[in-house]
Amino acid sequence: MNKSLRAMRMKLLGVEADKGLLFRIALYVVLIDVAFIYLKPMIYMVTTMVKGTSDLLDPAVIWVPTAVYGGHLAEALQMLDYARSFGISLAIATLSAVLQVFFCALAGYAFARLDFPLKKLWFGALLFTFIMPPQVTILPSILLFKELGWINTFLPMIVPALFGHGLKGALFVLIFRQFFSTLPREMEEAARIDGAGALRIFFRVMLPISRPAIIVVFLFSFVWAWNDAYFPSMYMFAAQDIPLSVGMSKLNAQLAMEAQEGGLRAFLEPVKMSASFLIILPLLILYAFTQRWFVEGVERTGLVE
Repeated sequence: MNKSLRAMRMKLLGVEADKGLLFRIALYVVLIDVAFIYLKPMIYMVTTMVKGTSDLLDPAVIWVPTAVYGGHLAEALQMLDYARSFGISLAIATLSAVLQVFFCALAGYAFARLDFPLKKLWFGALLFTFIMPPQVTILPSILLFKELGWINTFLPMIVPALFGHGLKGALFVLIFRQFFSTLPREMEEAARIDGAGALRIFFRVMLPISRPAIIVVFLFSFVWAWNDAYFPSMYMFAAQDIPLSVGMSKLNAQLAMEAQEGGLRAFLEPVKMSASFLIILPLLILYAFTQRWFVEGVERTGLVE
């Protein structure tokens, strides 16, 4: 009897605190709860956008529709002009991410490995741009780009990335600086003995081994540029060709006007859900293919420390 009780206790509690059955059950309960918190908006979005008229008017139908209806999705595709807006968003996000990866890596390497005049001052200025709210500089930026004739074009979102700035550029420089600071200096010394200069060391030695940081910066830059609606709405307020983020804002405004004119809100919400799903779907697909490299990159760049 005592042996069976000890065996049962050993199975429930385990030799160590994190090996027992009770601990595992509690752990899975917590993980399922946390996962549901994150998945609930997505589940609600998908179930709402496929509801038909009868399901929308039936208060008993909340999560599981009685039939799948694709009319709201088709309407959202038309209102967003999805094909054109998708191409614009993809071009802006990809080009901005590629440029920021290269030039932020160059700046991060300089701050981590090179000595140049007023290095601490320039690094302090970099930190200052990181903590400064974008609303502080948006008006001078609009006036500058207006003088250059760039308003209602894609250039205000692309050109700053050429200088390692752009959206969240200071953070990306800090990520690369942190990564390059952890690498051993013996590699650089061996390259210098062979006669390599700073640029050659960067392109031939440092950049090829910085894949974890490149993946993290590229994904962060791509996602933030894809989701950004603030800067495109400021710089492209009268443009005909707009990215999906701005198209979503215009769609919400259009649906709000229809609601004020007497439209039923129950029929407008599924269109919003459909448009939101269409915008985040490419990001979900991207993350599904890159999550392993992204997690590895976050760990190796020191973002979790």
